[in-house]
Amino acid sequence: MPRAIRGVLVECDPAIKSIIVNIDSDNHDYIIEELDEERVVIKENMVAALKAKLEERLAENHPDDESGSE
Repeated sequence: MPRAIRGVLVECDPAIKSIIVNIDSDNHDYIIEELDEERVVIKENMVAALKAKLEERLAENHPDDESGSE
C-alpha cells in the first residue's frame, strides 16, 4: 500500500518551474506532482536542497548578479 509523502506547494513563474523540472529530471528526487504551469508540489524534506540547486542554476545563467554590480 502506498504511503503518503509530505509535500510543499511551490508557486513560481513558468521559467522557474521549468528549471525545477529540469533539476528533478535527473533522479526525480524533488517533485511529487506537477499541478500546472506555475505550481508544483515538492517533497518537504528536499526543499532546502532544491533551493540550493536552483540558486546555483540561476547564478550560472546570471554571473553578473553575484559580483554586486553598481
